[in-house]
Amino acid sequence: MTRNPLHNTGTPGTHLILDLWDATHLDDLSHIETTLRRCVTLSGATLLDIHLHHFTPNHGVTGVALLAESHISIHTWPEQGYAAVDIFMCGDTRPEKCIAVFKAAFDTTTLELTELPRGRQGQDSARHSSRSG
Repeated sequence: MTRNPLHNTGTPGTHLILDLWDATHLDDLSHIETTLRRCVTLSGATLLDIHLHHFTPNHGVTGVALLAESHISIHTWPEQGYAAVDIFMCGDTRPEKCIAVFKAAFDTTTLELTELPRGRQGQDSARHSSRSG
Protein backbone atom coordinates (compact mmCIF):
# COMPACT_ATOMS: atom_id res chain seq x y z
CA MET A 1 0.00 0.00 0.00
CA THR A 2 1.26 3.48 -0.82
CA ARG A 3 1.55 5.65 2.27
CA ASN A 4 0.37 9.22 2.33
CA PRO A 5 3.43 11.43 1.77
CA LEU A 6 2.13 14.16 4.08
CA HIS A 7 2.99 12.27 7.26
CA ASN A 8 4.91 9.21 6.05
CA THR A 9 4.75 7.64 9.51
CA GLY A 10 3.28 4.26 8.56
CA THR A 11 -0.04 4.92 10.30
CA PRO A 12 -3.33 3.65 8.87
CA GLY A 13 -4.82 7.10 8.39
CA THR A 14 -4.30 10.82 8.27
CA HIS A 15 -6.59 13.20 10.13
CA LEU A 16 -6.35 16.84 9.06
CA ILE A 17 -8.06 19.57 11.05
CA LEU A 18 -8.49 22.90 9.23
CA ASP A 19 -9.61 26.13 10.84
CA LEU A 20 -10.53 28.80 8.30
CA TRP A 21 -10.93 32.45 9.36
CA ASP A 22 -12.09 35.48 7.39
CA ALA A 23 -13.74 33.01 5.01
CA THR A 24 -16.51 33.64 2.47
CA HIS A 25 -19.36 31.55 0.97
CA LEU A 26 -20.00 29.92 4.34
CA ASP A 27 -23.78 30.02 3.95
CA ASP A 28 -23.85 28.77 0.34
CA LEU A 29 -25.04 25.16 0.36
CA SER A 30 -24.33 24.56 -3.33
CA HIS A 31 -20.81 26.01 -3.05
CA ILE A 32 -20.05 23.81 -0.05
CA GLU A 33 -21.28 20.67 -1.82
CA THR A 34 -19.20 21.50 -4.90
CA THR A 35 -16.14 22.04 -2.69
CA LEU A 36 -16.60 18.70 -0.92
CA ARG A 37 -16.98 16.89 -4.26
CA ARG A 38 -13.82 18.56 -5.60
CA CYS A 39 -11.87 17.45 -2.51
CA VAL A 40 -13.05 13.87 -2.92
CA THR A 41 -12.02 13.81 -6.58
CA LEU A 42 -8.60 15.41 -6.09
CA SER A 43 -7.73 13.27 -3.07
CA GLY A 44 -8.54 10.04 -4.89
CA ALA A 45 -11.16 9.04 -2.33
CA THR A 46 -14.41 7.16 -3.02
CA LEU A 47 -17.61 9.12 -2.31
CA LEU A 48 -20.42 7.13 -0.70
CA ASP A 49 -22.79 10.00 0.17
CA ILE A 50 -22.98 13.69 1.01
CA HIS A 51 -25.37 15.10 3.60
CA LEU A 52 -25.63 18.84 4.27
CA HIS A 53 -27.89 20.78 6.60
CA HIS A 54 -28.49 24.51 6.13
CA PHE A 55 -29.37 26.43 9.27
CA THR A 56 -31.56 29.22 7.91
CA PRO A 57 -31.55 32.09 7.63
CA ASN A 58 -27.81 32.85 7.47
CA HIS A 59 -26.73 30.59 10.31
CA GLY A 60 -24.32 28.34 8.49
CA VAL A 61 -24.04 24.82 7.25
CA THR A 62 -23.02 21.51 8.73
CA GLY A 63 -22.22 18.63 6.47
CA VAL A 64 -20.32 15.47 5.81
CA ALA A 65 -18.99 13.65 2.78
CA LEU A 66 -19.02 9.98 3.74
CA LEU A 67 -16.13 8.18 2.07
CA ALA A 68 -15.14 4.55 1.69
CA GLU A 69 -11.85 5.77 3.21
CA SER A 70 -13.58 7.72 6.07
CA HIS A 71 -14.99 11.29 5.87
CA ILE A 72 -14.73 15.02 5.27
CA SER A 73 -16.89 17.25 7.46
CA ILE A 74 -17.51 20.99 7.61
CA HIS A 75 -19.24 23.27 10.09
CA THR A 76 -19.60 26.98 9.25
CA TRP A 77 -20.31 30.15 11.19
CA PRO A 78 -20.85 32.86 8.52
CA GLU A 79 -21.49 35.54 11.14
CA GLN A 80 -17.94 34.95 12.39
CA GLY A 81 -16.33 34.21 9.01
CA TYR A 82 -15.19 30.87 10.43
CA ALA A 83 -15.32 27.26 9.24
CA ALA A 84 -14.12 24.08 10.96
CA VAL A 85 -13.13 21.31 8.54
CA ASP A 86 -12.24 17.73 9.41
CA ILE A 87 -10.58 15.48 6.81
CA PHE A 88 -9.88 11.88 7.78
CA MET A 89 -8.70 9.40 5.15
CA CYS A 90 -6.91 6.09 5.04
CA GLY A 91 -5.54 3.93 2.27
CA ASP A 92 -4.07 5.21 -0.96
CA THR A 93 -5.54 8.72 -0.79
CA ARG A 94 -4.10 12.23 -0.76
CA PRO A 95 -6.06 14.19 1.88
CA GLU A 96 -3.51 17.03 1.71
CA LYS A 97 -4.92 17.89 -1.74
CA CYS A 98 -8.02 19.21 0.07
CA ILE A 99 -6.11 21.98 1.85
CA ALA A 100 -5.68 24.20 -1.22
CA VAL A 101 -9.23 23.42 -2.35
CA PHE A 102 -10.74 24.70 0.91
CA LYS A 103 -8.44 27.72 1.05
CA ALA A 104 -9.37 28.80 -2.49
CA ALA A 105 -13.07 27.90 -2.28
CA PHE A 106 -13.66 29.97 0.83
CA ASP A 107 -11.23 32.75 -0.06
CA THR A 108 -9.76 32.59 3.42
CA THR A 109 -6.95 34.84 4.56
CA THR A 110 -6.01 32.63 7.50
CA LEU A 111 -5.90 28.84 7.63
CA GLU A 112 -4.62 26.72 10.50
CA LEU A 113 -3.75 23.10 9.81
CA THR A 114 -3.29 20.38 12.41
CA GLU A 115 -2.26 16.89 11.29
CA LEU A 116 -2.96 13.86 13.46
CA PRO A 117 -1.60 10.48 12.34
CA ARG A 118 -4.18 7.90 13.43
CA GLY A 119 -3.68 4.34 14.64
CA ARG A 120 -0.46 4.60 16.63
CA GLN A 121 -1.00 2.20 19.51
CA GLY A 122 1.30 2.70 22.48
CA GLN A 123 3.22 5.55 20.87
CA ASP A 124 3.10 9.30 21.23
CA SER A 125 0.86 10.65 18.52
CA ALA A 126 2.75 13.12 16.34
CA ARG A 127 0.99 16.42 15.97
CA HIS A 128 2.03 18.99 13.44
CA SER A 129 0.42 22.39 13.27
CA SER A 130 0.93 25.27 10.87
CA ARG A 131 -0.75 28.54 10.15
CA SER A 132 -0.79 30.51 6.93
CA GLY A 133 -2.19 33.92 6.21
